[in-house]
Amino acid sequence: MVDRFGREISYLRLSVTERCDLRCRYCMPEGGVCEKELLTQDEMVWAVEAAAALGVRKLRITGGEPLVRPDILTIAGRCAAVPGIREVCLTTNGLGLGKLARPLREAGVDRVNVSLDTLDRAKYAYMTRRDRLEDALAGLEAALAAGFRQVKLNAVLIGGFNDDEIPALAELTRRRPVDVRFIELMPMGGGFPPGAYLPCGAVLERLPQLAPEGVQGTARLYRLPGALGRVGLISPVSAHFCARCDRLRLTADGMLKPCLHGAEEHCVKGLDRAGMAAALGRAVRAKPACHAPLSGERPSAAGRAMHRIGG
Repeated sequence: MVDRFGREISYLRLSVTERCDLRCRYCMPEGGVCEKELLTQDEMVWAVEAAAALGVRKLRITGGEPLVRPDILTIAGRCAAVPGIREVCLTTNGLGLGKLARPLREAGVDRVNVSLDTLDRAKYAYMTRRDRLEDALAGLEAALAAGFRQVKLNAVLIGGFNDDEIPALAELTRRRPVDVRFIELMPMGGGFPPGAYLPCGAVLERLPQLAPEGVQGTARLYRLPGALGRVGLISPVSAHFCARCDRLRLTADGMLKPCLHGAEEHCVKGLDRAGMAAALGRAVRAKPACHAPLSGERPSAAGRAMHRIGG
């Protein structure tokens, strides 16, 4: 699939749930969520089959927290078996990886991203409203031991919260074959709290020894001297990457989003494979050249919080 601006669309992000076992303050309401009618497992697989038939080669399974689904191994395995899908990735908070890392790898998941914004137990408990840092770190170690093709750690930069931990988080790449990716906080569902937004340039200021290693997807890559892994910078606010966007997002309730920060959505819930293929085509044709600039004064026009889109 090629959009109106010549971008090849080969990447689908599939959210399998809006629920999560954490309550991160920038993502989830404190009381959790009450899911309405979601895509069935079959509908999810049909959507992946339709997307693969149109040229999608990479799939990322997201949430909410995908590992809270009791059928996540079946979903992952069925999606990995779809003809044309060459890579299945999964984004998780890591809490369930202690038990599920190896079964996920055996089901066909190639890569795992673990979301972890802090290495400090008190700050983790504050931000997530759950005292489970040890479980998250154990999940990261389980992922590294399970034989995934790549393990990444995603840390959202938040001024006044974890900006003092940039060196410590980056230091993980020295002794572990893991990529630590710093991601700018996006103004989803409102502007930034005062002082919360921190551009990725702050990482380069604090770690001047980082050596550039090119670009991979949405991340600019760097490496600390002698490090096993790399440091990635993802800057959707300060330096967007719309010109090379190759993705669509499918929400857990069945809405295709051509652009993360756009309000437009195309429903696939209740459609057969042919109907889903047609909806995918419409979504690709609707992809804008670029989303509107983001700032505290100009929040995202997504119309949903991140847990309802897919991280």
